[in-house]
Amino acid sequence: MKLGIVGLPNVGKSTLFNAITNAGAESANYPFCTIDPNVGVVTVPDSRLDFLAQMYNPKKYTPAVIEFVDIAGLVKGASKGEGLGNKFLENIRRTDAIIHVVRCFDDENIIHVEGSTDPLRDIETINLELIMADMEMVERRIDRAKKAAKGDKKFIHEAEVFQALYDHLDAGKSARSFECDEDDMALIQTSDLLSLKPVIYAANVDDGAFAAGIENNEYYNQVVKFAAGEGSQVLPICAQAEQEIAELDDEDKILFLEEMGLEESGLDRLIKCSYTLLGLISYLTAGPDEVRAWTITKGTKAPQAAGKIHTDFERGFIRAEVVAFDDLKACGTMAAAKEKGLVRSEGKEYVMQDGDVVLFRFNV
Repeated sequence: MKLGIVGLPNVGKSTLFNAITNAGAESANYPFCTIDPNVGVVTVPDSRLDFLAQMYNPKKYTPAVIEFVDIAGLVKGASKGEGLGNKFLENIRRTDAIIHVVRCFDDENIIHVEGSTDPLRDIETINLELIMADMEMVERRIDRAKKAAKGDKKFIHEAEVFQALYDHLDAGKSARSFECDEDDMALIQTSDLLSLKPVIYAANVDDGAFAAGIENNEYYNQVVKFAAGEGSQVLPICAQAEQEIAELDDEDKILFLEEMGLEESGLDRLIKCSYTLLGLISYLTAGPDEVRAWTITKGTKAPQAAGKIHTDFERGFIRAEVVAFDDLKACGTMAAAKEKGLVRSEGKEYVMQDGDVVLFRFNV
C-alpha cells in the first residue's frame, strides 16, 4: 500500500511524515528504511503476527508494510505545471490513497502560507489543483470517445458519462463525490483520475485539543462536515506530539498517550484508517521457516489470496486449511486447534477473513 502525504506549507505535513517514519525506526520489531529522501516504508504493527512468532520461533518474520510518500511541490497553478506541479501530480498518481494534512490550529509563531488558519480554504486549494488536472484528462477522454463513436452506443454512452463528470468537476467538485451506477464508475476508474483517489483528511490539531475534547475544535468539525459530503475519512492527529512520541521508549509512549487521552499512536490509528478506507484485510501464514502477513482486498477468495504468495499457488489451488487466529490463540497450538475441529478445509469459493491463519494446498 502506498499513501501520499499532501498539504500546503506550514500545515504540519513534513512533521507528520517525519513522525510516522521515525516511529517505525524507533521500534526494534517494526523497522523502517528509507528508499529515497521523501519515501519511507513502515511495517504494520500486528500483535497476531507477534503471537505466531512466539509460537513458531521462525527463521523469518515478515509483517505487512505501508509506503509513505512525502509529496512536495504544490503551489497554486500546479495543474498547469507551476512550481514542481507536474512532479507533484505524477507522484500522487502513483499512490493508492491520499493523506491530506489540514492545519486545524492557531499559532502566531508558525506563519500560514495564506496568512490565516482556514481548513476549508486549504482543502479547496489542493482539491482544485487535482480537479483541474482531471478536467484535462476527462476532456481528452470525451474527445476520444466521440471520435470512436460513429453510431456505436458504447462510445456514445462513454462520452455522455465523461461529459457529466466534466460538468461535475467544472463545478469544483471532486470525482470522489460524483454519483453514478457501478458500471459507469467502473468506466470512470479506467481513467486514473487524481480527485477519484480515496482521501484521509489528517486534521492536524495542537497538543491540547485531545485533552479539551476534539469535538470542541471548530476547525476539526469543519473538516468532518466537508469530508462527509464526499465520503472521505477524517483522522484527528497532532503531528508535533507524534514526533515527540516517536522518540520515546514503549513505556514512556504509553504514559504520553494516556496523558493525551489516547489509546494508540497516530501511526497505528492512521494504519487502521488506511486499511478501512481501501477495504483491506490481512491473512497470516505461519511455520518454522517464516511467519508473514499478507494484505488483500476484503472479499478476496482463497485461490486469489494464494496467488499473492505465488501464481502457482493460485493456478494449482486444491484447498486451503484455515483456522481463525482467535481460535488458534485460544487453543495455544495448531495441533490443539485441529483436535477441536477448528482447522477447516475450504475450497475455491471460500472468502478470506481478516486474521485467517492459512496453509494452502496446491499442485502444478
